[in-house]
Amino acid sequence: MSAKPKPADKASLEDARAEHARLGAEIAEHDRRYHGEDAPSISDADYDALRRRYVALEEAHPELAGADSQSRKVGSAPSEKFAKVRHAIPMLSLGNIFADEEVEEFCARVRRFLGLGAEAELAVTAEPKIDGLSCSLRYERGKLVQAATRGDGYEGENVTANALTVSTIPKILHGAPDIFEARGEVYMAHEDFAALNARQQAAGKPTFANPRNAAAGSLRQLDPSVTAARPLRFFAYAWGEFSAPFAKSQSEAMAAFRRFGLPVNPLTRLCKTPAEMLAHFHAIEAQRATLGYDIDGVVYKVDELALQERLGFVSRSPRWATAHKFPAERAITILNDIEINVGRTGALTPLAKLKPVTVGGVVVSNATLHNEDEIARLDVRVGDTVVVQRAGDVIPQILEVIHDKRPPGAKAFVFPQDAAGQFVCPVCGSAALREIDEKTGATDVVRRCTGRLVCAAQAVEGLKHFASRNAFDIEGLGDKQIELFFNEGLIRIAADIFTLEKRDGQGRPRLAEWEGFGEVSARNLFAAIAARRAIEANRFLYALGVRHIGETNARRLARHFPDFKELRKAAHADDAAQTLSAIEGIGPVVAESVVDFFAEPHNEAPLNALLDEVTVTPMPAVESGHPLAGKTIVFTGSLERMSRDEAKAFAERLGAKVSGSISAKTDLVVAGPGAGSKLNKARELGVETIDEEEWLRRAGRS
Repeated sequence: MSAKPKPADKASLEDARAEHARLGAEIAEHDRRYHGEDAPSISDADYDALRRRYVALEEAHPELAGADSQSRKVGSAPSEKFAKVRHAIPMLSLGNIFADEEVEEFCARVRRFLGLGAEAELAVTAEPKIDGLSCSLRYERGKLVQAATRGDGYEGENVTANALTVSTIPKILHGAPDIFEARGEVYMAHEDFAALNARQQAAGKPTFANPRNAAAGSLRQLDPSVTAARPLRFFAYAWGEFSAPFAKSQSEAMAAFRRFGLPVNPLTRLCKTPAEMLAHFHAIEAQRATLGYDIDGVVYKVDELALQERLGFVSRSPRWATAHKFPAERAITILNDIEINVGRTGALTPLAKLKPVTVGGVVVSNATLHNEDEIARLDVRVGDTVVVQRAGDVIPQILEVIHDKRPPGAKAFVFPQDAAGQFVCPVCGSAALREIDEKTGATDVVRRCTGRLVCAAQAVEGLKHFASRNAFDIEGLGDKQIELFFNEGLIRIAADIFTLEKRDGQGRPRLAEWEGFGEVSARNLFAAIAARRAIEANRFLYALGVRHIGETNARRLARHFPDFKELRKAAHADDAAQTLSAIEGIGPVVAESVVDFFAEPHNEAPLNALLDEVTVTPMPAVESGHPLAGKTIVFTGSLERMSRDEAKAFAERLGAKVSGSISAKTDLVVAGPGAGSKLNKARELGVETIDEEEWLRRAGRS
């Protein structure tokens, strides 16, 4: 983790100069990517943070603020692909504020500069800050003659042919000065953005990350016909060169724009106090989800143009205006629906389906709701207006509900239930249960599907587990092959593996004819499957993927019930949970999990089908009277004569107990090469430690 930089005024000039140069180069590169390529590589919030640090260094060390400072520049150089346009009046950018208290500070700075007393009125307009591409439109005698991007603020790109294809950019103005330059933002509406991305995807072309990138990329096309096919829109909010005065205030100017025929955002308001400015800011923020286009804040402008003239500019920004940014990683939107996803382990996870909103530069349409307790805590309902957060790569989540915007009749969400009111899996209809922790007595927050063998949501991962090394261990049937066979419809349940050869070539080419197989590969796979038609009870039980039944618990149950049929019968008994939990090492949680698995009717058919294909054999008997019987053994480090799994299984056949951790109850540690902390702990506790050769001698395998 890098050290936090010193406050700018505490850094030495040498350190400040080095950091200033580094930040300048980084900002210039991000400007090029954002303005020149329409492909930003960092979020707006991260970019703003770079800018703030850069300016802070200049304020602390004024000698750094030279003529080539990034604080004096706007955007990036215009692309060589377009003819250049020199702006008669520079298109500068706005300074930013981020906290509510900064609104009052902005007004106070303006008053101080103008020498206005607290009693003097200071009217300010507040309008949504459209997240699009800045564009300047030059009209001569009412006719659109030139359109240009902002570029570096002084020189932009000539995009006239493209602008003429945008339906909301008027080609003719009525009543405007003979020379009039309207400025505003080209943007793309949410519904148009979604349709464009759908077309891009269908055509096998790259999709756009957000509407801003889509709008910028569309306006800056070399072929105007491409732009014409893209649904762009325009809002006007400022002006550049003009041949005759047309307003005395910002609000009058916007009214004049409407008369001229220019589209102006209807949410622009005139505010008389900081409190009114803040109220409108939060009102716009609350409407953000329903606007149909992206905004990233609210722009405040001193209304009276004479005061704007007096205030002038500082660096690259006007003193008379600022942008109040929304929190970069948060947004307000509408919850359209709640869906239940079933994961590979059977966990039922609620997923919020949102009205798409751009958060942190990414369009978010889904968010996690974690579990049903979280839904209850938030009291979130379909139709609610919600606050969504996305931080970095973290899955978006709902932070809170704006309850006063709840629609009438909104009902509390309930997990899927059957006709009897029992919770069920939405995929397979099996019972969906929440476990109780035997130690704390607390109910698990996660509800899980019990239909392990039949649930399609768990099928692929369940089949992979079934064929894995410590389960059926079918050579040649790895993860890729299982995914392929599942997607081709050849294997849906475990029993299908053992009928694969019998069905080979029925209604489709033989497996030997598939790409990547061949006669030898197919024959070897069928032979490997046939070799596993008989399997020990512990491996069979482990392969079923019952929750909480790992290798150890599978062995415990298989030892207690040598015949699998006995375990199945015991699990259906009235006192099943009590009987199973009484087995050494099997507690109530594991017992309940086994009972739930066998009690689920949906599991019956696939389990019976599997038992029709395989024979479950008892585990090898435990040797009686062996010196290692009853001993607790820990294996650590590498074993060279047998695998760790083989050593564990052999030790258990001798009647020993195998543990994964060392304690005072450990009787013996078998340490191979590479043994580390466990070996040290064994020595500290005085536990007997031997090597592999001695272990084999004592086990009778030397």
